[in-house]
Amino acid sequence: MGWIPTNIRQLIKVVISSILIGQLFFLISCKEESSVATTRTYYMGFQNSAPRYDDFNLILQTLGLWSTRADAAMITTEVPWDSLLAGKTPQQYVKNNYVGLVEYYRTKKFKLWVYIDPQNGLNRTSDANSLVAVGKSIAQPEMQKLYRRFVVVMDSMLHPDHLGLALETNLIRVAAPSSIYNGVKKAANDAVADVRAIDPTVKLSVSVQADVAWGKLLGNGTYVGIQQDFTDFPFIEELGVSSYPYFDFSNPDDIPTDYYSKLVQGKSLKLMITEGGWTSSSFDGPNQKVVAGSLEAQQKYITRQSQLLDAAPSIAWFQLPFTDIDLTKIPANVDPSIRYFSYLGLVDINLQPKPSLTAWDNIFQRKLSSK
Repeated sequence: MGWIPTNIRQLIKVVISSILIGQLFFLISCKEESSVATTRTYYMGFQNSAPRYDDFNLILQTLGLWSTRADAAMITTEVPWDSLLAGKTPQQYVKNNYVGLVEYYRTKKFKLWVYIDPQNGLNRTSDANSLVAVGKSIAQPEMQKLYRRFVVVMDSMLHPDHLGLALETNLIRVAAPSSIYNGVKKAANDAVADVRAIDPTVKLSVSVQADVAWGKLLGNGTYVGIQQDFTDFPFIEELGVSSYPYFDFSNPDDIPTDYYSKLVQGKSLKLMITEGGWTSSSFDGPNQKVVAGSLEAQQKYITRQSQLLDAAPSIAWFQLPFTDIDLTKIPANVDPSIRYFSYLGLVDINLQPKPSLTAWDNIFQRKLSSK
């Protein structure tokens, strides 16, 4: 799930002003019994998000809320194909959309993860919508070059601690035409040399879809693993994991304890949750299947997620959207499947806390240590 609007020039201009942001910070007071575990091995954080992007103060309020309960930040984005094809340089795009925000993250001493999606974050069967609109594809060498240049500029201007070169690769492999998957594979592998020429230290990865690896979503429930991803992306130094188990599990406690750890079994690799969550509201899902969600189940999932990460060699956990998404304000060009992910927030569209926020805060209070 890769859709988060990035055209927030005003936010970037203001976010680096600590005085204004300080005026907008406020805390939600949430208390819960202490968890059994007293430490965690994983950073915790979010991607900057808001219920809608037509309210500037709401964007700032959201940033103030989540940044008090995080020690890491995520930027995940599709390549801005339309801007680049229209002649905007990647340097201009990154400066306008990310530099100021990352400067703010640095003042908070956040660890920074950047994930760049060469495909379609909401429709893994297809190229990015903006490429489809102009009859182009990541399968084409010239589009791969655009992607590679954007990756290099993102790394050189933002200096992330961790860099992801493709998202949900196993899902793309089973859902998209082979030409698209092969284009993603070649583009990501070729980008490695480009990045290493300027940055020898950033940790490189891709993300995989845990639910697909376990035979969920498009499978028959038999664990298939991700060995092909390790073969196709041999540069992996750490593994990103995506998981939306509410499509397949009715109860978070039913998720196996080794749901994440099994993905790297036999390998000396760390992993991180780069996206995922549990819906707090029910909806009609794919194939007319009703996907059940509730506030209680979402809270239980946050606690269960910490248990899965405690059982794995984990270094980070990103609850990508901090807020729910106001579906009445979604731009017309966004894939309608965004509704499947609209109730993942720890606060609702009015920034009111859900019970899941209490669970998150309780886990965040643990001392960060190394495993």
